[in-house]
Amino acid sequence: MRSRFVLSQTFKGLINNKAMAASVSLVTFVSLLFVGAAALLQTQISHLRADWYSQVEVSVFMCAANDATEPCAGNEATDEQIKAIDTALTTEPLASQVERYEFETKEEAFANYREQMGDSVWRDTVTADQMQVSFRVKLHDPEKYQVLVEDLGNRPGVQSVYDQREQIEPVFATLNRFTAIAGGLAAVMILTALLLIPTTIRLSAMSRRNETGIMRYVGASNFFIELPFILEGIIASLVGAIFAVGGLWLAAKFLLEDWISQSLPWIRVIGVNEALQVAPWLLIGSVVVSGLASWIALRRYARV
Repeated sequence: MRSRFVLSQTFKGLINNKAMAASVSLVTFVSLLFVGAAALLQTQISHLRADWYSQVEVSVFMCAANDATEPCAGNEATDEQIKAIDTALTTEPLASQVERYEFETKEEAFANYREQMGDSVWRDTVTADQMQVSFRVKLHDPEKYQVLVEDLGNRPGVQSVYDQREQIEPVFATLNRFTAIAGGLAAVMILTALLLIPTTIRLSAMSRRNETGIMRYVGASNFFIELPFILEGIIASLVGAIFAVGGLWLAAKFLLEDWISQSLPWIRVIGVNEALQVAPWLLIGSVVVSGLASWIALRRYARV
């Protein structure tokens, strides 16, 4: 009987204040949608970083013929200088850092250049003799590429030591900015929800002040009096959270899995599984935040 009474009072309050309850649900939906999007975007960045870093190589370019750059001064790397680099990669301290490496000859570099240029007018402007030999080094830990730079960068015959991470780090930086923007918008919307939920609960409590006064007169506990109002905030917020989870599921299914994943098959794109992993935290978060906000509103303002 007590549970039935609490539930009846809860739904009575939701019906009487349906506009404010709908506002709480909408604000919760938008805020948790941004929170979920930020979480999924960060998960995607982590996947991309792990996948791309596993393929990252450090390129050690040797001086080419007539190379006028300062390290080379027009002198092509000699066989002895090339052999010295090969020896350095197979002995300590570099050997323990190197997972594998490949040596690219002039002819191989020329063939790769022509393939990359395709039908461009620049395709036939260079010859194989003008290309430079290089070493493609795969490290056990790509984060320690600086070890190669410090050891090989100043050796005779080395033009430059190039880390492929320089190409992908700007991409990650841009994606992290999008995550920060989504997180900032989510914080603003959550703050709005925290201000709106107590207002809704206060209005509901004040509209039923006579009823709560009678309940207190007959000896009802504070918890029993406050519980229907707290449940109002939780239910309104939970509805918004459910819609946010549904929105993330739809985006993960149709936008990420069915479209982007099919368009970019070489990228491991997150999908429904990752969205479902985020969902419980969004639902729990909505219940905890709305419950606390409602309880604080009753304690500080409504004085039921």
